[in-house]
Amino acid sequence: MKLVFFTLSRLAQLLPVLLGITFVAFFLLRVMPGDPATLMLGSRGTPEDIAALTRQLGLDRPLSAQYLSFLSDIARGSFGRSIAYKAQIGPLIGERLWPTLALVGFSTVLAVAMTVPLAMLTAVRRGGVLDHLVKIFFVVAMSMPGFWLGVLLILLFAIVIPIFPVSGYGDDFLTRLHHLVLPATIIALGTAALTIRSLRSSIVAVLGADYIDTARAKGMPERIVLWHHVFRNSLTSTISVLAVHTSWVVGGTVVIETVFGIPGLGSLLVSSISARDYPMVQGLTLTFAVLVVSINLLADVAYALVDPRVSLS
Repeated sequence: MKLVFFTLSRLAQLLPVLLGITFVAFFLLRVMPGDPATLMLGSRGTPEDIAALTRQLGLDRPLSAQYLSFLSDIARGSFGRSIAYKAQIGPLIGERLWPTLALVGFSTVLAVAMTVPLAMLTAVRRGGVLDHLVKIFFVVAMSMPGFWLGVLLILLFAIVIPIFPVSGYGDDFLTRLHHLVLPATIIALGTAALTIRSLRSSIVAVLGADYIDTARAKGMPERIVLWHHVFRNSLTSTISVLAVHTSWVVGGTVVIETVFGIPGLGSLLVSSISARDYPMVQGLTLTFAVLVVSINLLADVAYALVDPRVSLS
């Protein structure tokens, strides 16, 4: 019950942040040089078309009325109407949200699956061959641009060795998982390169603490000492690194989704910018910001779960 109240209190603290995000997303369209309707229609727009689009977007009304209407659209989950798709923005974003969440979630699971055992092994056997090999591998992986690594993996595992599909998202859970293996692996390698370094450093620091020597002196099995005392007390800084990097990944899916043809928010953002669909860009900007805030909220809850020193009041 305390955890529920803790989560609700953190969510209440984030409400002003979310309101500020709506304010920024709304005014991004209004502070652009020139008239938004003219920018959307480009050189092909006639004065009559520009006037009609201005009325359609409500740009002829006072800013306060426009902002209240924008908040009303958000409350209804519509975000207004898309110029390019001729439909409500909310349902369109909802359709593209799940592929992005699946990609980010799958990549995070893969990153954690690589981080925990490798960080523990390299910390316990620091200075050994495995420690140096892991450092070299992930530094090289992190140094490679995502789009270039994606092309290499497509050539190797989709053309030379046809194990995974080149692009697409699939129709059911298993086929979607199959399609996401390559793009999720690319993201996971970059994430794991950071989290392994962070977790390894924390584990090394905790291993030298006095209470670890006390636990060993009491005759506790090494497995209990490592996983119950060392690992749990090493997680806090790594959770921060994982949350920050995952927040960056949410906004950075544009490249990976474009390379692998995944119909997520990133590819929708690219097509909307190309089509000058600024209401859609405005809704996507707000969606990405809300996702980042949600990740930070999850990180706060994770702190409370792994560190008893965090107050749940």
